[in-house]
Amino acid sequence: MNPKLASWGLFIVLSFIWGSSFILMKEGLKELTAYQVAAIRMLSAGVVLLPFALKGFQTVDRKSLWKVLLTGIIGSFIPAILFCIAETKIDSALAGMLNALTPLCVIIVGVLFFKSTAKWQKILGVIVGFSGMVLLFLSQKTTSQETHFFYALLVFIATLCYGINVNILSTYLKHIPSLQIAAIAFVALIIPSLIVLWVDGFFHHDFLDDDVLLAIGAGSVLGIFGTAIASILFYMLLKRAGALFSSMVTYGIPFVAVFWGVIDGESVTILQMVGLLIILSGVYLANKD
Repeated sequence: MNPKLASWGLFIVLSFIWGSSFILMKEGLKELTAYQVAAIRMLSAGVVLLPFALKGFQTVDRKSLWKVLLTGIIGSFIPAILFCIAETKIDSALAGMLNALTPLCVIIVGVLFFKSTAKWQKILGVIVGFSGMVLLFLSQKTTSQETHFFYALLVFIATLCYGINVNILSTYLKHIPSLQIAAIAFVALIIPSLIVLWVDGFFHHDFLDDDVLLAIGAGSVLGIFGTAIASILFYMLLKRAGALFSSMVTYGIPFVAVFWGVIDGESVTILQMVGLLIILSGVYLANKD
């Protein structure tokens, strides 16, 4: 297959998978708590990647191992919980739009804590992107603007976690194969995920109820495809096409999320779309050479 076509194929598939994650969270939350959906997501990803973890645990040095485990907590477990809690109050489409802030958070965290350099263009991109975020914050029609702001802010904190994770990976873990990092990180979350499910009363559900099974299925698909398989595909794209092209997936994800939100009956305003386009403009400025 033509390398460019293969790269674009991975790009489209990743945009669809990650863009669909938000509606799957919403489906899972119909019968399960936010903590349960997040735990099922991590548990499913860990189980799928279990065969790849053994080699990783055997070959990764102890000094790097704790950093890999940290990426699982900061880059996956905490954001998964934050996104699910947020979607109990805000639309999945809005969550997908706010997720577009991730590249800007990578830059901010890198400059503040990882000694990355920031040209004026990157700073301008961050400012533009955050002006779009403010517009999204103000665009949602809710009975309590303060409540909406708080739950939207949880999504922003999740993107900050992604920013920390990317900087840890690029600064300290370049020497470890990407698949091994993902496998170790998610397999290590199997036991914590089971503990969360136990403490939160998951095993008291009626597992013969179709709605409960559908919610569990949504969480499992989210973990298998949206976390485990998507991570592998992203690493493949990164190696094939480089960081710049791979980062462009950020542009596809929110539009897929908006599509599913509209299909599910969510209302998307012109003001929200303007906010999204402003954020993506900021991402473009910040990443432009």
